[in-house]
Amino acid sequence: MTETSARPAAAIYRGMDRAALDAAYNNGAAVADSADWLARWRELSTAVRASPRARLDIPYGSRPRARFDYFPAGAARAPLFVFIHGGYWQRNDKDIFAFLAEGPRAHGIDVAVVGYTLAPDVRLTDIVEEIRQALSVLRDRADEFGFDRDRLFVGGWSAGGHLTAIVSGHPAFRGGLPISGIFDLEPIALNYLNEKLALDASEIATLSPLRVLGDRSPPLRLFVGSDELPELRRQSASYAQAARERGLPVALTVLPARHHYSILDELARPDGAITRALVELIEESARNRG
Repeated sequence: MTETSARPAAAIYRGMDRAALDAAYNNGAAVADSADWLARWRELSTAVRASPRARLDIPYGSRPRARFDYFPAGAARAPLFVFIHGGYWQRNDKDIFAFLAEGPRAHGIDVAVVGYTLAPDVRLTDIVEEIRQALSVLRDRADEFGFDRDRLFVGGWSAGGHLTAIVSGHPAFRGGLPISGIFDLEPIALNYLNEKLALDASEIATLSPLRVLGDRSPPLRLFVGSDELPELRRQSASYAQAARERGLPVALTVLPARHHYSILDELARPDGAITRALVELIEESARNRG
């Protein structure tokens, strides 16, 4: 063995070389039956989307994926929960996440599941702007859909957790539930995910929720599973700690025996921990409004 071949790969982030950093963010590889989870979600969501009360593929922007599905709970002027799907900004679509509407709707909460254009067709900057546009369109059409525009809450999973946090300054945003989110984009820019994202230094600086914390924030309730990849757990913990140090209303819950996919059961179920947190967030907002 030559001296050159024996040289270890260079560390590029927190002591990890490129191969280790790729593995640190590869949720699909970390959960052996991840494909089965996605197939189950699609099957469940197909049934929810077939409901005669569902309103599907409503455009909020000009691009084909800039659409949302709306699932009413049935009550007039209900609160609205907007869910943003995951897939590292480059995979999946809104259609397989309709199953998550069932938990909130059992508590009288309307649900909108938002789609967005994926990388590499657009930059992350454009995706963030699409989500902001979706919130604006929903707020402006509140009377049409029958929900209370002053009770609009947002949540998302994985990349959707990032998008939830980064748009939390939107004027319609009353509170959020980032689930298994990404809050610092630096490691993303250094691993395999950046082959499609092509993040630049400006996007890392301005679109990383951890790097743009201000002095004000709506309440955020972060969730991550105890069985998730260590980097995913660290991302949520770092953001929650930095926010608390600024006195912001951000809390983190680590859900035991939940991995990156099973954690969404806690939102799909009416008695799930994330569903309960959403109900509490809405009740807390009502008390604060007097």
